[in-house]
Amino acid sequence: MNGSDGGDGPGPDPDVLEELELWGGPDDGDDRPDPPGGDRGPPSDAAATAGAHRAATGGRVVLVGTPIGNLGDLSPRAVQALEGSDVIYCEDTRHSRKLLTHAGITGTPLRSLHQHNEDDRIDEVIRTAADGGTVAVISDAGMPGISDPGRRVVAAAARSGVTVTVVPGPSAVLAALVASGLPTDRFCFEGFLPRSGTGRRERLASLATESRTVVLFEAPGRVAATLRDLVDACGGDRPVSVARELTKLHEEVWRGPLAELAARAAAEPVRGEVVLVLGGAAPAGPAAVDDAVLTSALADRLSAGERTRGVVDDLAAAFGVPRRRVYGLALALRDRTAEDPGGDGRVGSGPPGPAPE
Repeated sequence: MNGSDGGDGPGPDPDVLEELELWGGPDDGDDRPDPPGGDRGPPSDAAATAGAHRAATGGRVVLVGTPIGNLGDLSPRAVQALEGSDVIYCEDTRHSRKLLTHAGITGTPLRSLHQHNEDDRIDEVIRTAADGGTVAVISDAGMPGISDPGRRVVAAAARSGVTVTVVPGPSAVLAALVASGLPTDRFCFEGFLPRSGTGRRERLASLATESRTVVLFEAPGRVAATLRDLVDACGGDRPVSVARELTKLHEEVWRGPLAELAARAAAEPVRGEVVLVLGGAAPAGPAAVDDAVLTSALADRLSAGERTRGVVDDLAAAFGVPRRRVYGLALALRDRTAEDPGGDGRVGSGPPGPAPE
């Protein structure tokens, strides 16, 4: 299937072969394609049907979610979408070839699309879809575009008026979140933290006050260091979950306070794919209010002729401070006003009301 196309003429240009990353070569660790015009074997029924009708239906880009570990999680709809595509863009052609072999999909060209070449591939993806082709985009695991290539392709397709559809699939974010036991009604996804520097410090500082549950990705070799940094930023009592190898044979979830899991990760090196789920910060208490702020508010309203009791009640509620404190400031203000010859005599007007218990 590699080499010449069966004719008597010269073989294909090696530079062309290197550029074309079509599936069809032997599984020898490289991505050598079939030669242009070579025999790739008969297409599957779904692929033939898609090719016959693509002019009538219009082209599209299809984002296909793939398993995050367990190949049994590849959905029938995902298989159908991949089988019916004219070309599949993936992060690693060798990795994706194994997935397609498992699904029994043969004859569909594979092209690489990863973080280093996504910008270079955008034009050909859009051109193929604009010409009526169906382009599938997958990542090594999970949904493309989530901490994986694909987002810029989708943005370009949207600008060009190319239809974009999604075949949902397994999600490491949601799997770790629901397994954590932490609140799921409000959460945010932080992806990978910067490895070092100001960017990392700023992100950690923002997590210290984040009230929602936070989902983070981390490489196994950096889990212990990240947990230590989270202890420093958020405190050792903040709840956290460490999920590794989700959906796989050695799936494991640790749950507990940050300090405890940081110590455990330091003692037991973490292996495999890892997702961290961090509990949200406790609601902040009322902000400290300076006496000068309360006294100024009291002076404004009492000077306007309002009764002390009502003003004290209103300001205590508005600033979230004890009524006793506001009442004491009101009495002090009244005394100062009485001693000031230039006072207007209205600050202490009306009975002050009973002192708080």
